[in-house]
Amino acid sequence: MTLLAQCLATLTRKLHTSEVLMSVIRLGLLIALTLFIAGCGGYKSNNMGGGGGAPSITSLSPNMTNAGDPGFPLTVNGTGFGTDSVVYWNGNPLPSSYGTGAMVTAQVAAVNVMNAGVFPVYVRSGGKNSNTINFTVQ
Repeated sequence: MTLLAQCLATLTRKLHTSEVLMSVIRLGLLIALTLFIAGCGGYKSNNMGGGGGAPSITSLSPNMTNAGDPGFPLTVNGTGFGTDSVVYWNGNPLPSSYGTGAMVTAQVAAVNVMNAGVFPVYVRSGGKNSNTINFTVQ
């Protein structure tokens, strides 16, 4: 075999090896991207971190106040909250801020606590509603 033929044979083997390596890398990246998209709820989803299940509330802080008190921030603790989470008070949405997958904060206006009563609170995230926990205004 001539020197030129040996060089071409070596070059062909190296090109083949690098093509296989690049194919494996592309496949790995495709799998990683697919898993990332699936884990975040798919394209056009704002439910980053919600995990696909319904959100669940474990506690409210504070969980009660007095009638006539000023407005206050309400911290909702639980699981499955996504970046699109909205806290609902007595069926009405409150201005809400995503904290983590386990915490959302909402601003309760003074008008919402003018009168005594029990008011249901829930979170909507990823198109699903959480369980309801009652907030007491005494």
